[in-house]
Amino acid sequence: MELQVVNGDALALSEDVFAKDFNETLVHQAVVSYMAGGRSGSKAQKSRSDVRGGGIKPWRQKGTGRARAGTIRSPLWRSGGVTFAATNRDHSKKMNKKMYRGAMRSILSELVRSERLVAVDGFGVDEPKTKVLLAKLDELAGTNNVLLLTDDVDVNLELSARNLHKCEVSNVSAVNPVSLVAHDKVIATKAAIEKIQEWLS
Repeated sequence: MELQVVNGDALALSEDVFAKDFNETLVHQAVVSYMAGGRSGSKAQKSRSDVRGGGIKPWRQKGTGRARAGTIRSPLWRSGGVTFAATNRDHSKKMNKKMYRGAMRSILSELVRSERLVAVDGFGVDEPKTKVLLAKLDELAGTNNVLLLTDDVDVNLELSARNLHKCEVSNVSAVNPVSLVAHDKVIATKAAIEKIQEWLS
């Protein structure tokens, strides 16, 4: 199969990567796994064992007329610990490499089928200007809701796009299922597509 490059020759695509059936369950799992991995899980409180102090019994067990107390850091006391304290959590969900690559193939195949993948020889700007990038996007995609996929880091391109709300720049090593699914169009350079084919073949 082939994909027509804008103002260029057709690019040969591997059917093992760009002609797979859409597996909604697998794609959903990949998206959830990626988003869960981005959660910090940093909420934490101190239980009675974590609060500083309280190592000595405040008064003797019997004979004082007061209620029994073993520590001043009891959850019942002011400045004591929290009864069911929240702890740091790892929200990440494990996904096998084979499944993840299968999900990426499924997403890329659907992008080709729905004509949302646009191939270009190269996509760069000479200076970090949002106005210049907007003109290019209007010409190629007709929308600003775009993922720009390059084979390597392009600083000028990233600086030009960071002011656009729905425009994202990524290179092949950082591409993820959420970005591919979220945007109306994916504009990828020939070199980036070749790298993806090499990675997923």
